[in-house]
Amino acid sequence: MNHPTGTALPMSPAQLLSDAKHPLHTPAGLVGDTPVLWIGAPFTTAGRGFWAKLEGHNPGGIKDRTALHMVRAARERDRLLPGARIVESTSGTLGLGLALAGATYGHPVTVVTDPGMEPLMTGLLSAYGAEVDLVATPHPDGGWQEARRRRVEELLAVHPDAWCPDQYNNPDNVAAYAPLAHELVGQLGRIDTLVVSVGTGGHSAGIGSVLRGCFPGLRVVGVDTTGSTIFGQPAATRLMRGLGSSIYPRNVAYGLFDEVHWVAAPEAVWAARHLARHHYATGGWSVGAVALVARWLAGTLPPENRIVAVFPDGPQRYVGTVFDDAYCRAHGLLGHLPTVDPDEIADSGERTVTRWTRCTRVTDPLARPEHHGPVGAAR
Repeated sequence: MNHPTGTALPMSPAQLLSDAKHPLHTPAGLVGDTPVLWIGAPFTTAGRGFWAKLEGHNPGGIKDRTALHMVRAARERDRLLPGARIVESTSGTLGLGLALAGATYGHPVTVVTDPGMEPLMTGLLSAYGAEVDLVATPHPDGGWQEARRRRVEELLAVHPDAWCPDQYNNPDNVAAYAPLAHELVGQLGRIDTLVVSVGTGGHSAGIGSVLRGCFPGLRVVGVDTTGSTIFGQPAATRLMRGLGSSIYPRNVAYGLFDEVHWVAAPEAVWAARHLARHHYATGGWSVGAVALVARWLAGTLPPENRIVAVFPDGPQRYVGTVFDDAYCRAHGLLGHLPTVDPDEIADSGERTVTRWTRCTRVTDPLARPEHHGPVGAAR
């Protein structure tokens, strides 16, 4: 007769206590210490793979870290007064982080967004107590992003004691990610290549600069979306949210990047869906784009090269977009198998890219003599 084998208990109650998660007094304690997961075959070539930092294990995603840090720093400097309103523009993830920070420190939160925000996100923000302010039309030059920023200015005028984190230009957005970099060093020891999406520039600069200090030979690979202006491409309407920009965030550390990849929406969808099916660890647009690039690097770099990809969030908010067949068919996102290798351009101004493309010459577009005036309309 077979008997079930019981799990051996630790030898002492002290070991039980040391291994247990400590009780938390505030929801901020839920943020950080996220896991790292190996992503290999069948998503990658057999014998190759990369490590994924699963920031979707934070309550709201990677921007919980920066929301808490920016709010805490502003309070310490008396820029954010007790009980004052927080007002910020966001496509979603930072809004969840600010709702968490508002609950933690006792601040009402107004999130300015646009019609592209998923109903799930609007519902969650409202449930967490944030006020959602929706802009109706895009700005003729800066698109939805600029329209949101201008609405923030209007609200700040109405609420003179209110504070805006200004995630695009606030250096505290960058500083917030040093703990994440330290977690990676503790989890993996050595890191050779970092793959990060770029939107406001906060987590790419914050993680990359700390890791470069630890590992001077670190290769930093930025991942953007087609239609984004961040790395010098012309603006275009963008379906993907969470990465890319139609403005030029000053938190982007251009000198940190060794190369940049632009990924199109169908390619990101393919990667996100394959990750979900084969590894049960996935996310939305940013995760799909980052994973596609990390997958290629894992197949082209030496096997001993230790690659880390940062997955900014999980799949929940994308159930009605990336993982919805009807939505994806309506936007022509299905049936587009990514090419084995990306296209290559020598300079971001060489031509407009519309599919996965790589460039190893990364420069600040605002430092170029050909840059004139505002960018065109985009999300």
